Order: sequence, then C-alpha cells, then structure tokens
Amino acid sequence: MTHAPLFPTDEFRARVARAQSAMHTAGLDALLLTTAPEIFYFTGFLTRFWESPTRPWFLVLPAHGDPVAVIPSIGAHLMARGWITDIRTWRSPDYADDGVSLLAGVLRDLVPSGGRIGLPSGGETHLRMPLSDWQTLQDQLPDRVFGPDAGIMRRLRMVKSEAEIALIRRACEIAYRAFDRVPEIAAEGTPLSTVFRRFQILCLEEGADWVPYLAGGAAPGGYGDVISPADDRPLAAGDVMMLDTGLVRDGYFCDFDRNWSIGPPSPEVAEAHARLIEATWAGFNCARVGATAAEVFHAMDRIVSGGTGGGDAGRLGHGLGMQLTEPPSLIPADDTVLEPGMVLTLEPGIDLGDGRIMVHEENIVLREGGAEWLSAPQGPEIRVIG
Repeated sequence: MTHAPLFPTDEFRARVARAQSAMHTAGLDALLLTTAPEIFYFTGFLTRFWESPTRPWFLVLPAHGDPVAVIPSIGAHLMARGWITDIRTWRSPDYADDGVSLLAGVLRDLVPSGGRIGLPSGGETHLRMPLSDWQTLQDQLPDRVFGPDAGIMRRLRMVKSEAEIALIRRACEIAYRAFDRVPEIAAEGTPLSTVFRRFQILCLEEGADWVPYLAGGAAPGGYGDVISPADDRPLAAGDVMMLDTGLVRDGYFCDFDRNWSIGPPSPEVAEAHARLIEATWAGFNCARVGATAAEVFHAMDRIVSGGTGGGDAGRLGHGLGMQLTEPPSLIPADDTVLEPGMVLTLEPGIDLGDGRIMVHEENIVLREGGAEWLSAPQGPEIRVIG
C-alpha cells in the first residue's frame, strides 16, 4: 500500500535551502538532528514509533547537498517512501554500538576536520540519544566541534508554510466539530472521566489520527487547573467544565479549548467567560507583523488581571505546529518579533479566587494584514449543557 506524501519534494528542498543559508551565515558545517519534529520537518518521516524510547534516530544536514538519514533498519522502508535517498541503517537495539560509529562515519565524511556541527540547544529542545553515546560520539570525532545551532531550527519552525498552515487549520476544524458534539456525551451526572474518554472518540470520529493531549476540569464555579487528568466525580449543576485538546492530523496539532456551564451559569461565571473572550480578541488584534510576543501577552493581561503580569500558568499562549507547544511563549520576557506565517495560541486565564480559574484558548496565524483565525472563535456567551 502506498501513501501520498504530505508535502511535495519542493517543500522539503525549500526548507533545506533556508536551513543551509542560515548555516552559512552561522559558520556551521552540518546540523545533527535527533528528535521527531526536527526529522519530520526535513524528511516527512511520520510514525508513532517514536513512542518507543529504545532506538535513537539521526538526521545529518550538511552545508551542501541533501540530508542523510542515519536510522535503525526497522525504519528504512518508511524513510525510503519519502524524498530522502541517502539512508544509512544499522540493526537496533545494539547494546555495544547503537549507531554511534555509523553516525560518526557520516559526520566524518561530511564535515571537514575542525568543522562545526550544530545541534538545537536552547529552550524547548532536547538530545534524544543516551548521554553515554553522546560522549562516545564526541570521543570518536575529537577534531570536530559540537555546539549550538545558533537558533536556526527555532527560527525556521516558527514560520509555517502555507501547506503547514492548511494542516493545522484542518486539525482545528476536526476539534471544532468534536466540541460541537459534546452535549451528546456530557450531562449532569456523567463522570468527567467518561466525558474525557468519549470526547477522544468524537475526535477520532471527526477525523483525528490520534489524540495525544486532552486535559481539562469540572468544578463548581470554575476549576482548579488546566492540566489534570479526569476524575470520576459526576458533573453537577453549577459546574464549569473545560476540555482542552491537542489532537493530531497528518503530523500537525491544534490546541484550543471550550468551556461549558452545567445548567445556567452564575453571573460571575458568565462575566468571567465574556472577559476571557474580550481578552482573546485583544490578543488577536495586537498580533500583527512587527509586534512582539510580549506585546500580545500584555494586551490580554491588561483585561484578565488589570496588567499585574499574569497568573501562575506562566504564559498566555505559545507557538503551535508539529508539537503541541512551540516557541514563542506569550510572556513579558519574550521579545520575539512576529512574522507572517507564525501560528500561535491565545490562552488568557482568569483567577476567580478560592482556588478557581477559567481559561480560554484559540489558534491563529499571522498574515501581512493582521491575524487570521484558525479555530472558529467562541462568542462571549459560555456554552451551556442541560
């Protein structure tokens, strides 16, 4: 069985060209990439097999020419269905040498003596290989210099292509249809844990490939946090229920939430929800090319907290794409300048006191003329069940 690639080869070649131009400016001879989104970005290699921590995977992007995949042989068939032609493999797991010597040989061939090899090294990055193997790799290449990638991958991935934006929009449409069906699965007396399970089914029925993230809460007049798993407490009149989903379609996430009142909302809840929507629109209107992530934060924070600097959640939104959360962060300290093609979540929250909060979230994309909704924006009236 064959599958059509998610992107044409020209899309991947354009990504490689942008990366190599930035590498030339930074004086890097190669990038060494080890994580699922980085490898997917340049190859289209999409698999759930990353859930297994057993095998390491590597992609080497030289200063000139096409990337070289250095991967366990179990992945060769899938990688070969894409555009990458130079695929080096070994039988993994190998407790004596799990691809380290093979990777060192590739880097030795592509990077001259004294050359510099960059790895994503800033916030929201990690090295997906055993630290002992990382040390062995450096020992085998004492005349090559390993160091940061000068922020190249961060900058590249923050700006999405039209093809990427279309996939994120599709994921948002799937989630929105599932949110509209929540009254089918939730009612007074239904345990929140049951709602969580049934909502994931709705997402799959509407077209999600999988639902790796679902959080939320339900409690009288607001909930305590936005990251908890569901408990078995039945929904009761006066509860506010929130579901926050990060479903995946074709390798790209959506990430937004919806709130419901179980029965008619109290005036406090109704007002809080309307203020969240007002803050979201303030963020939307501020999110323009040339503005900063910090400015978008402050536009929302002035409405939800009076400008006190936000709550314990730490930020009021973030980037979105192949991962549920990506740079930038909508915080006072993030001076990232917004560019066309950046996809963001807007996620203001309100502290209602007594350990209760409410949060609202939408997804947008930056255009030359301003922001554009990817999720269909919620109105000021909270949704009601029952």
